[in-house]
Amino acid sequence: MTVEKIENESRYLWAYIVAAYLFSIAMRYIWVQWAGQHPEFFWNGQLMINTNDGYFFASGAQKELYGTLGHNPRVPGIFEFGVVYLTYLAAKFLPFSLDTVILYMPSVVASLVVIPVILIGRLYRMTFPAFLAALLAAIVWSYYNRTMTGYYDTDMFSAMAPMFIVYFMLAAIKTHKSRYAFFAALALALYPFLYDQGKAMMFAISLLYIGYVWLFHRKEKFAMPSIALVAAAMLPLFWPWKIVSVLVVYALLKSNRLDERKQRYLAFGLTLIFLLLGDGFFFIYTKISWYLSRNVEGSGLKFFQVIQTVREAGQIPFELLAKRIAGSVPGFLFALIGYLLLLWRERAFVITLPLMGLGLFALWGGLRFTVYAVPIAAISLIYLFYVVSQYIANEKMRIAFLVATSIAALYPNVVHIVDYKVPTVFDKREVEVLDRLKKVGSEKDYVIAWWDYGYPIWYYADKNTLIDGGKHEHDNFIVSEILTTDSQLEAARLSRIAVETYIQSNYAIVADTIFKNGRPDQIDPNEYLQDLKAPTTKIDIPKKSREIYIYLPWRMNAIYPTVRVFSNIDLLTGERGEKPLFLATRLAKNEKDTMRFGNGVLLKKSEGVLMFGNRKIPIKSFVTSQLRPDGTMDVKAQNLYAESDVSVLFAKDYGTFFILDERMLKSLYVQLFFLQNYNPELFEPVVLTPWTKIYRVLL
Repeated sequence: MTVEKIENESRYLWAYIVAAYLFSIAMRYIWVQWAGQHPEFFWNGQLMINTNDGYFFASGAQKELYGTLGHNPRVPGIFEFGVVYLTYLAAKFLPFSLDTVILYMPSVVASLVVIPVILIGRLYRMTFPAFLAALLAAIVWSYYNRTMTGYYDTDMFSAMAPMFIVYFMLAAIKTHKSRYAFFAALALALYPFLYDQGKAMMFAISLLYIGYVWLFHRKEKFAMPSIALVAAAMLPLFWPWKIVSVLVVYALLKSNRLDERKQRYLAFGLTLIFLLLGDGFFFIYTKISWYLSRNVEGSGLKFFQVIQTVREAGQIPFELLAKRIAGSVPGFLFALIGYLLLLWRERAFVITLPLMGLGLFALWGGLRFTVYAVPIAAISLIYLFYVVSQYIANEKMRIAFLVATSIAALYPNVVHIVDYKVPTVFDKREVEVLDRLKKVGSEKDYVIAWWDYGYPIWYYADKNTLIDGGKHEHDNFIVSEILTTDSQLEAARLSRIAVETYIQSNYAIVADTIFKNGRPDQIDPNEYLQDLKAPTTKIDIPKKSREIYIYLPWRMNAIYPTVRVFSNIDLLTGERGEKPLFLATRLAKNEKDTMRFGNGVLLKKSEGVLMFGNRKIPIKSFVTSQLRPDGTMDVKAQNLYAESDVSVLFAKDYGTFFILDERMLKSLYVQLFFLQNYNPELFEPVVLTPWTKIYRVLL
């Protein structure tokens, strides 16, 4: 059967869509097979998800389904995000638990990307090549990583939904039928509900579509209605009202009450409103500025910006960009050639420039942007192969070439999926701790924890937090100070002040409230915190209204230096403090007089010194800690050089050595987690396990 005949057989269209969709699901099941071999990844008989942010949306569905988290102002409502609403519906009316729904929803939804990719190919009578492109688009590194099974987040809509919009727009241009513009407009209006971070992208795509239709098709009958519909979808309104606007405009156009002149006025007027009253340009500018920012605050108190520590917002090398967009460097380069060829031959594809442009912006803005370019790159790459194949005279050889090159493009992405073994956010032992915490106190209580653990604490412990994956900024300073201070008195006092201030101020930013940031009567934070360390303080400690818990997990040791960065700064000047020493390592070889650590550091036993290359550093103390069966801690300390500032802590239960300075050794995390050395007048142990320790604040 020839390619031409295949194109004419409509039944093959559905076969291609089903086959590509099942292929995408099957590839995402590889992780399930691997994770299923690890009992520690299960909770309530189901695999847990593998992205922190997923628990934010899951908490919204959980609240609606089970009435939890009633005192948490940060939990989203079911109509706030499309993923929360769809999750609620699925868990409510389908025979699946909430845990099962959030695990598999990314695969089920994200795999739908194959549909618009194939339909776009159908528009240009290239259904079979588009089928091959759909296979690639569904599993390329970046798209797979952010839509794999368990990656429960709005990313499942990030590139899939725009491809439907692109298809409808291309169909409108290709067929000259405004009904496709109507479908595009409805999808545009709905998109903020599905993926709220895509506002700038939709603005750019819509602007290009309007501009393209005006330049090249304004005399066509479909042009003005399609422009009016797209402009109506982009009006600066809440998304339900956008949909209403689109429906009203469509009904008006179908009523035949508007002649061509009035249609032109309508299209021009709506576009003008869209451009003048919308904040698209400003939104794009602020987003780019935020992702390119690498400094502390510019006015008021000089807080450290979280963007400086977010890996996905950091600059990435070209090779990584290429692999994440196309699977390999050659594949990416061929995709670029194919894209330029596609723009030259089919100029309507200019509306996809924002998707490809955002992908390339990842070189400066961070790896998260690569996901947008994946479907377009997949189409472009297979399109190039298809064009080249047309120079092969033999039909069978032509198809064989196209299939072989497509398999070559697929191969590195399949290998990546097989090798990509990401764990769940928490393991069973950690969730068991949160489940125990859930049974303690009430849902009004707060947990002081680093923002990485905020959402899971909501979901599993039914408790509130000061910071989380979406709310941190200035309050990162407060939590960092609590977790890293060398004064347990300050930690307890600041915990009470922070939580009660947050409640009494109607959930305002705590740091700005207590320091009066930017006001004429702004408080000196340095003096304020120093006063909290004093036995008697002039600062008014609020009356207790709820319990506060300090959450200290073992896993935080990997990011503890980063946690410290947020409070290791003079808020008045923005000057950073001396970089703390907190180095985790393992013993590589234990010789007669030398302990060789995995990072190349040596410990000379007879001299009591550490060797960093040729540099010798005397050890102040060598501390060993080990958990006894009854939950208490056995701590032994050997004092060596009193004048030194560097100690070694051997956490025997973990086989890990920590080289740390005196400030870090005396910090709240190290004292309460590794040494269980706490002031009983300030803290009370609630849970003490090797993996997580939780203390109640007694003040």
